[in-house]
Amino acid sequence: MLVRRLDKTQTWRSGTTQAKLMQTIITQGYAEQTINKSRFLAWAAACQTEREVAMMLRAIASQHANASHLAYAFRIKTPDGVVPRFSDAGEPSGTAGKPILQMLDGRDYINVCIGVIRYYGGINLGTGGLVRAYGSTAKLALEAAQTAEYVEMTHLELTIPYNQMDAITKALAKCNGAIVNKTFNEAVTLEITLPEKDVAQIRGKFGSR
Repeated sequence: MLVRRLDKTQTWRSGTTQAKLMQTIITQGYAEQTINKSRFLAWAAACQTEREVAMMLRAIASQHANASHLAYAFRIKTPDGVVPRFSDAGEPSGTAGKPILQMLDGRDYINVCIGVIRYYGGINLGTGGLVRAYGSTAKLALEAAQTAEYVEMTHLELTIPYNQMDAITKALAKCNGAIVNKTFNEAVTLEITLPEKDVAQIRGKFGSR
């Protein structure tokens, strides 16, 4: 029987998560607050790529063309690791995008972007005030979002005998995996997806004999 690794993707698992587990967003969060006459609006959403980040930010900007600033931060998982980026959007260096990113870093969010709009109210908040305003608004948006544990998934191609179909179907269901495609010939060729951490177990059970 043959086992061939394909590519990786990601998914989520709902339920109570333990400390230090990576998280992602499955339903967007929104929050707003007014601080010393400046209005802050924040969106926290799942973005799988930097292109999706750009699309999200363009949508926010188009809806709030008169806003004074659109600061943002994101953390995207790539084959080379997690890519974190932020923008202060014209605010003093480190006072807008950085505190937003710290909210993502501190809770280990993956494939998430937060954009925070500011409508200037005529009163300067100072560097400390800006850090608190952007950071707290980002935090509120995250708290409003529905989140779940981030689970990295792997695609494998397996060729197994027909008499193992029932066993592999049950094994995949147990680890939240799935059969994506089936090809029936002298044996069955399956394309499956499963959590990265369960690959060794599946390979051990259904690998070459």
